[in-house]
Amino acid sequence: MAMPVSNPMSESPTSVSHPAEQHPGYGIFITVWIVLLILTTGLVLLSRLGQTPAVWGLLTLTPLKASLVFYFFMHLKYEGTLLKAVVVVALGTLLIFFALLFSDVAFR
Repeated sequence: MAMPVSNPMSESPTSVSHPAEQHPGYGIFITVWIVLLILTTGLVLLSRLGQTPAVWGLLTLTPLKASLVFYFFMHLKYEGTLLKAVVVVALGTLLIFFALLFSDVAFR
């Protein structure tokens, strides 16, 4: 006994379509990529000035670069508030552990 085949073109779509803002164009990603390249170039140039500017550059520019990657390339911009809060709490906890680690090294 043959099963009847339905025509998918005649049925109404049941999936929910996403708004256009949910899918950014390539221009956004290329712009963010160029900004990441500029920030990386800035870090390389700071490392040539000495150890102190390199460390301060790493401590300031690297979190900025990571937030751009999280926000755009990992699509955190389009996630709900709960997931954003979980990421912020996890990164805050990591920051606290790094601060404790550096405070131990600083007071040796």
